[in-house]
Amino acid sequence: MPAVDTITPADPTLTAVSGPVVTKSVPRLKSQELMQHTREVEIDHEGRIYRLRITQLNKLILTA
Repeated sequence: MPAVDTITPADPTLTAVSGPVVTKSVPRLKSQELMQHTREVEIDHEGRIYRLRITQLNKLILTA
């Protein structure tokens, strides 16, 4: 039986090819830009309000 050297990617939007791996680009925002120098922002997603906060340990937490 011949050896198979094709790997199926976990992400179905990517295609297995020989050569360099190509990944899709994901937009990146700096938290300082997103938070606008505050500790909490509200995000309206399809009419539902979410709060993105910076905790005392300087971590981000998103709540509905």
